[in-house]
Amino acid sequence: MNHLKRLREIVWFSLLALIFSASSFAADQPRKALFIYGGWDGHAPERFRDIIVPWLQSEGFEVRVSPNLEPYTDEKYMSEVDLIVQIFTQEKITPAQVKGLLTAVKNGAGIAGWHGGLADAFHESQAYEYMIGGQWVSHPGNDGVKYRVNIIDHEDPITYGLDDFDVVSEQYYMHVDPNNKVLATTTFDGKHDYWVDGATMPVVWKKVFGKGRVFYTSLGHQPEVFDVPEAMTILKRGILWASRSKYEHTPNLITPVYPAR
Repeated sequence: MNHLKRLREIVWFSLLALIFSASSFAADQPRKALFIYGGWDGHAPERFRDIIVPWLQSEGFEVRVSPNLEPYTDEKYMSEVDLIVQIFTQEKITPAQVKGLLTAVKNGAGIAGWHGGLADAFHESQAYEYMIGGQWVSHPGNDGVKYRVNIIDHEDPITYGLDDFDVVSEQYYMHVDPNNKVLATTTFDGKHDYWVDGATMPVVWKKVFGKGRVFYTSLGHQPEVFDVPEAMTILKRGILWASRSKYEHTPNLITPVYPAR
């Protein structure tokens, strides 16, 4: 009898340990995500919404979805959000909205995005561009260009195990922060603009802004680009990496292109 009682006690305390362990684990995970979509319809914001939001939910996020920038002015919510995913091409942002966004990221929220939804937005705000680490300026040949994406960092968790791959899309020429940690690049062949023949341009980078992580990929003119498995893997890994700013230590990611004197 005593043996059975002791066994029940062991089982009970084991269950309690599991419950508290699960609760502790859950509290140590990013949970709140904000998906902001809108701007120019040519970048298919609604189609991307219908792809990315269900995936985020499947990863355990409570997702707030907004077709405008007003959540950026919700100070309480922005102080609680773990992840911001934005696709909002060629639009303007008010001073209050950009202040709310930048403050959230400085305080530890991660921000992630792709193509023009992140890097062809809010050009009147240099503070925003400073946070993102680059901006789109051209895409020689427009849509339909076949080009190679070269993985240059095979050790980073976002690109680990991936090989170079080809896409058919817009090949973004960008003005970028030369201190971003670049994970993948592309090289222009000069077929459309001969003067950029041999120019190498970042395709995927990561950085920090204050305490927040920033992830960007220039891929994604249309959702079909992410039918390429490597492209989708990079996007998903990058978004999840950005979401953990508040939960993991982020090492110094400054990676200067130019040598220090």
